[in-house]
Amino acid sequence: SSLPVCFCFRDVPNLDILVWSQLPTGAGLGSSAAYAVCLAAALLTACGAISCPLKEGESTARWTEEELTLINSWAFQGERVIHGNPSGVDNAVGTWGGALRYQSGKITPLKRVPMLRILLTNTKVPRSTKVLVADVKEKLLKFPAIMNPVLDSIDAISQECQSLLEAMPANPSPEDYPVLEELFDINQHHLNVIGVGHPSLDRLCQVTASHGLHSKLTGAGGGGCGITLLRPDTSLLAVEAAKEDLCACGFECWETNIGAPGVTLHSTSSLNTKVLHALGES
Repeated sequence: SSLPVCFCFRDVPNLDILVWSQLPTGAGLGSSAAYAVCLAAALLTACGAISCPLKEGESTARWTEEELTLINSWAFQGERVIHGNPSGVDNAVGTWGGALRYQSGKITPLKRVPMLRILLTNTKVPRSTKVLVADVKEKLLKFPAIMNPVLDSIDAISQECQSLLEAMPANPSPEDYPVLEELFDINQHHLNVIGVGHPSLDRLCQVTASHGLHSKLTGAGGGGCGITLLRPDTSLLAVEAAKEDLCACGFECWETNIGAPGVTLHSTSSLNTKVLHALGES
């Protein structure tokens, strides 16, 4: 496809670009897309193709819908350089944030997404997305009568989850979670059936279940990462105990949120000390 149109108002100056990230690379978490989105936004701003939306006294600002579309289209080109034939989902999420529905190549932002606390765990088991996709295709060709209903069921889980998320309040209470937890469990079992599970992910689910928590793989599977849903009433002690047990398995954990904003311009004063220190050392 052709490159997105961009008329620069001035030449791009000589730039030193410093990159700092908490995302592990090659773990299926979209680190390349996050990089491509930030780089596109920075370069488009530097050459004047999009505005600098940060007003004096503001700590953060976001671009207009039209400008975000331009950022996304250039970030997608970066993803093509890195991956060859990406879906465009990762760069779209990085640009707009929130949650998106992807079906048959069409990307639609969800109307309203609650902020969900999750525990993100990297099993550190390397995997190849290409090999995993090929294996699923092979199973589908070999057992179409068995595999097609499983894929239809996974689609139904996604649609049920979308309806549930859009019906949940912005700050969900504990009683909003049981159905979402069941969907996590069913989805994980289905993913094992189609062949993208891994013993490390089974272990992750077992460990978190022993603390009353529900997990599923995220990304391509076959290792990589899993997410664990944390209710608002999940005690700090339970989360810390789960993290301790997961780390004892050789995994790495982070507490984070689903439903965060997309690409954002920050003032230097809004950056935390850890980030400033990391950039200062580069």
